[in-house]
Amino acid sequence: MLNQVLAFLERRGEFFYISVFMLLIFFIFLISWLIEPRRLINGVLFTIFLVSMLLWITVMVHKSTSHGLQRAYDLLVLAALFGIVLLLIFAWIFLFWNAYFVWKYESHTLPNLLTLITGFFALIISIIVILGPGKYLPRWLSILLALIPTVAIYLGLVLYNFLLNLLLYQIYPRTYHQDYLIVLGAGLINGDQVSKLLAARINRAIQYSNRQYQKGRKRPILIMSGGQGPDEKIPEALAMARFAQQRGIPAEQILLEDQSKNTYQNMLFSKRVATEDFGNSHFKARFFSNNYHIFRAGLLARDVGLKANGVGAYTRLYYLPNAIIREFAGVFVMHKRRHFVIMGVIALFFILQTILTITGLGRFNII
Repeated sequence: MLNQVLAFLERRGEFFYISVFMLLIFFIFLISWLIEPRRLINGVLFTIFLVSMLLWITVMVHKSTSHGLQRAYDLLVLAALFGIVLLLIFAWIFLFWNAYFVWKYESHTLPNLLTLITGFFALIISIIVILGPGKYLPRWLSILLALIPTVAIYLGLVLYNFLLNLLLYQIYPRTYHQDYLIVLGAGLINGDQVSKLLAARINRAIQYSNRQYQKGRKRPILIMSGGQGPDEKIPEALAMARFAQQRGIPAEQILLEDQSKNTYQNMLFSKRVATEDFGNSHFKARFFSNNYHIFRAGLLARDVGLKANGVGAYTRLYYLPNAIIREFAGVFVMHKRRHFVIMGVIALFFILQTILTITGLGRFNII
């Protein structure tokens, strides 16, 4: 069957069209990503490119005369698909394992329990998929129950696109000709001491500043951004400035933004500080946070009109899954209207199917 399909494609010249389409979609993605790396559509475009490239490779392999290569490739594809299915079904094992380490090494707050909560949901979905309880229930109830994994699939696709964009954002080209480096604040230890997480952000900004200076360009101004929380003795920006000065940054190279309470305000108020210092809004800037946080922070920077992309600082590996889930939730909420409309349409479809079944009009069912 596959050979017949390939023969048809070869006769019709579809292999050429696949090649052209693959290159075209790659250049569309590349231009979109380079112009604005914070577009969520970039992940969709890159996925289309990956799928077209996989199709191109498949056609190339099966056009070869080596039957051994073809069999090996087919086995590799089947093994990869099987591995992905197993990974999705048993993802809850990794989530529970990660939740243990977060519980062991971090504070027991609700944000730090996200992998545990997600693990329980993943376990429930896995049970539904593996056991298929719908076959033991009335048809109308099994149809309604199918809504759960369907919504889970949609959320999984949204999560995949977020993760892909987050990964692509990490490798966005860096240009060392900035006027300002904005360091986003985080909670202080004992109310006045910089934490390891916050220190990583400051050190990353100092490293960037040194690299720009080594290239023969002026040193950028560091803007320390963070207000004073209810349990903090001093503003985060002040503690961050003191930390930077201890590492050799002169006070005249540091500006303070000490009024912000969240990332949105970090961006908005830092933009005001830079604009006032620069004299206009045509300055060049980068912001610094932990690697898991920079994509969502970039979306917020775009919302306030700040033309700055992020540079990520290292984060302990065991902490990443929990932090990434929290960031995904934040991005999801930023576009909640779109997602709720789509999930509402999905739910309405299954409800209508259930009603058709209950009322005896099942012959019109789509599923």
